[in-house]
Amino acid sequence: MRVYRSYLQLPCSARGAVVVLGNFDGLHRGHQHVIGRGRSVASDLGCPLAVLTFEPHPRAVFRPDGPPFRLTPFRIKERQLEAFGVDILVVAHFDEAFLHRDAKYFVDDVLVAGLGARHIVAGADFHFGHRRGGSMEFLEREGLERGFGVTAVGLIPDQTGALLSSTRVRTALVEGRPRDAAFVLGRAWEIEGRVEVGARLGRTLGFPTANLHLGEYLRPRLGAYAVRAGIDAGLSTVWHDGVANLGRRPTVDGEDERLEVHLFNWGEDLYGRHLRVRLLEFLRPEQRFSSLDALKAQISDDAAAARFALATP
Repeated sequence: MRVYRSYLQLPCSARGAVVVLGNFDGLHRGHQHVIGRGRSVASDLGCPLAVLTFEPHPRAVFRPDGPPFRLTPFRIKERQLEAFGVDILVVAHFDEAFLHRDAKYFVDDVLVAGLGARHIVAGADFHFGHRRGGSMEFLEREGLERGFGVTAVGLIPDQTGALLSSTRVRTALVEGRPRDAAFVLGRAWEIEGRVEVGARLGRTLGFPTANLHLGEYLRPRLGAYAVRAGIDAGLSTVWHDGVANLGRRPTVDGEDERLEVHLFNWGEDLYGRHLRVRLLEFLRPEQRFSSLDALKAQISDDAAAARFALATP
């Protein structure tokens, strides 16, 4: 997959594609359906499949002081789009100036002059331009005049009729329901990052942990989780069972939220490695313990509960 950090001055080989539009935070099953429709159109037209997305996420510009909310930071989004068969990824820098440009600018300068789009695909509820002035109906009218096709993809419900959405994923994670989040995503939700040196307290308790800072990731419900984790190797990542605590570590007066992962039957050094961690089952809320011995006993119980959860289909 070719990645371009601007829609300006694209090479000829990146122009004239079927372009799928969206933020795609989470890349859940609804997003996958939209991208799949774009892939079908691209196949029919015999041209590349491109995705135009926006970084930073527009919500970070609308609410700069809001809490972290990202489900898929850009690095993870890029990898997943490539796995979905996208040929070209174009990233539009979203800032205050971009926010205040109207829908006509988006069509003229981004889609036509910048991308030379042959066909546009997006969810039926996609809006763009200042004050969300552009809609899919607006795009269809512009396409008739400017010579590009438009496909609006309807929202996708699950078997119960509930819509598949990033908001639904966030709600499930904040409420400690990672399996429900995985149902919408079509895969387990992951946190990944570089393993950093911590206080090494886990090692003294007999449960050495790999520590990850959460950065711009959404904060799920704080507490203990059954997890699977592996050193990032793309599709070749090898997954190992484990238990993790996500939180502030109140027993030792911690302040920042972090993910501490203990892998079962693991003896290698993980410091500096890029670790992927899948949250699979919420075990208990975070709590303060009266002593380190009480904390150690609880971690032992958490490990047993995680082993049981991970052995359950």
